[in-house]
Amino acid sequence: MDLDSALRISAAGMEAQATRLRVVAENLANRDSTGQSPGADPYRRKTVTFANRLDRSLGVEMVQVRRVGTASGNFPLLHDPAHPAADEKGYVKRPNVDSLVETMDMREAQRSYSANLAVLETTRGMLTRTIEALR
Repeated sequence: MDLDSALRISAAGMEAQATRLRVVAENLANRDSTGQSPGADPYRRKTVTFANRLDRSLGVEMVQVRRVGTASGNFPLLHDPAHPAADEKGYVKRPNVDSLVETMDMREAQRSYSANLAVLETTRGMLTRTIEALR
C-alpha cells in the first residue's frame, strides 16, 4: 500500500467519525427538547450506521456513513401537568436520549478519530522525510 492510499483511508475514517461526533452533539443538545403541543412527540435520538465501501482505485474497503437514522423505542414519561406538551393525564413525553450512552459514543468516536489522525500525521511525516531525502 502506498502512502497516498494510507492518507485517503485515514481521511475517510476521520470523516465518518466527525459525522458521528456531530450527531452525538445534536443528541446531547436536544436531550431536553419536548413537543410543543399536548401529546406531541419530543426529539428522537439520532443514530449513525456505518458501511464498508470498496474504493476501486485503491483496491481497499473504506468506512463511510451509510445513513443517519433515528432510534426506535418508547419515550420516557414525566408527570408535569403544567407543561405545555402534557397530555390529558398530565404526562409529557421526554426525548429518548441517554446522556451516558451519548458520552460513551462520543468517547469512542473521539478515540477512533484520534487514531486516524495519528496515522495521517505519521504518513505525512514519512512523505516529508522521503521528499527531504530526494533533495
